[in-house]
Amino acid sequence: MKVSPEQFEALALEQMDLLYRAARRLTRDPGRAEDLVQDTYVRAFRSRDSFNLEAYGIRPWLLRILHNLNVNTAQRESRRPMPMDDEHLELAGGRAPDASVPLDPRSFEGMDEQLVRAIEGLPEEYSSVLLLWAVEDLAYKEIAEALEIPLGTVMSRLHRARQKLSEQLRDYATEEGYIRE
Repeated sequence: MKVSPEQFEALALEQMDLLYRAARRLTRDPGRAEDLVQDTYVRAFRSRDSFNLEAYGIRPWLLRILHNLNVNTAQRESRRPMPMDDEHLELAGGRAPDASVPLDPRSFEGMDEQLVRAIEGLPEEYSSVLLLWAVEDLAYKEIAEALEIPLGTVMSRLHRARQKLSEQLRDYATEEGYIRE
């Protein structure tokens, strides 16, 4: 169903927080996330005439735009040479960087950090499905539509993501003495 420009704007702008959270997880950088959300809205408003309001609303459509822009940007950036930051240069020169207080792995913060590392260690196709399902609370069909993949692929990627996450966290729990082999 077609919507008026005013309705489209209202529907689209309601999703700004969702898009920013998704962009933050994809880019892991607040500035890049803001740019990605802005580019998503530019693309969405340019294409609003082709938008048809479906059963799931505008969320999957906007998330698909965001995801595609992120993939395209990542591919473009992967072809560019990467500058080294000061910390890496110092390490290469033999000097240790300023040490911050390490997290106690038995603290909640330490466990949260390990969970973040485990999720970041997942292949992107698994982590994106997992985060859209677990954090954004999207239904399988919404995820399939947002990422333009079949429903069965969503389910299998989510299953594999859970398996890999479980394996990584089991190893961590064993190392830290939370469970015994």
